[in-house]
Amino acid sequence: MTQLPRRKIISPLQRKWAAVRSIHENHRLYIRGELSQVRGLIPILMKHRNGGQWSVEERAMLQRDLRALSNLSPYLIPLIMPGGILMLPLLAWWLDHRRNGRKDKIEPAIDP
Repeated sequence: MTQLPRRKIISPLQRKWAAVRSIHENHRLYIRGELSQVRGLIPILMKHRNGGQWSVEERAMLQRDLRALSNLSPYLIPLIMPGGILMLPLLAWWLDHRRNGRKDKIEPAIDP
């Protein structure tokens, strides 16, 4: 029984691992960028609770920050929920499905 050289076995694994690391790094930078946009959210939210009024600029900032957080919600659910890490394959499928769109929406229906 002949054995393959170790280099031929490791090389495809190394390429796959590098691809996974690249995807991870891209998502990490995206999440960090979105979270850095909402740094002043808590003090503004507490202002209304403590009896203050929001200005027009603060309302616009709240809308922008809450929209940024809503875009991150699919990423943050597995981190918050107990056992959420088990949902990662479902989350990956759902994000791919959203990104690719449905095929029947793209192709118009033709009636004979």
